[in-house]
Amino acid sequence: MTTIRLATTADWPVLARFNQAMALETERRHLPNGIVQAGVQGLFDRPELGFYLLAEVDQQPAGSLMITFEWSDWRNRVFWWIQSVYVLPEYRGRGLYRQLYQEVKRRAAADGQVCGLRLYVERENTRAQAVYEHLGMQQAPYLMYEEPL
Repeated sequence: MTTIRLATTADWPVLARFNQAMALETERRHLPNGIVQAGVQGLFDRPELGFYLLAEVDQQPAGSLMITFEWSDWRNRVFWWIQSVYVLPEYRGRGLYRQLYQEVKRRAAADGQVCGLRLYVERENTRAQAVYEHLGMQQAPYLMYEEPL
């Protein structure tokens, strides 16, 4: 049985492991334990920045995602950014991400101040892009730029 729930501070170790696995798999990046653990805990310390959802299969963690908030002055509402998506390999292809996404949509609609959902994906990750499109998301007309500090 699958359940989708709001993650709690007790879930930080599994969320940190999922983040490390996702970074290694998608970008071949090794995230240092201390930094990623503090980063996960930091969101719990600052709930005004976002939250995590955790998917469990038979009460065992199987996937997660993080939501962060972006204020839109053009819309006078908030975009929810879907980030740090990870599903354990043995649970992929079973609709687990779809269930996480449906829960995000349900919570966003109930919030009343959310104007849209956004995410970014690696250009080469065509499998994830196909999943997002299948769920109704569309490619935005924007490119993303960054400058690490």
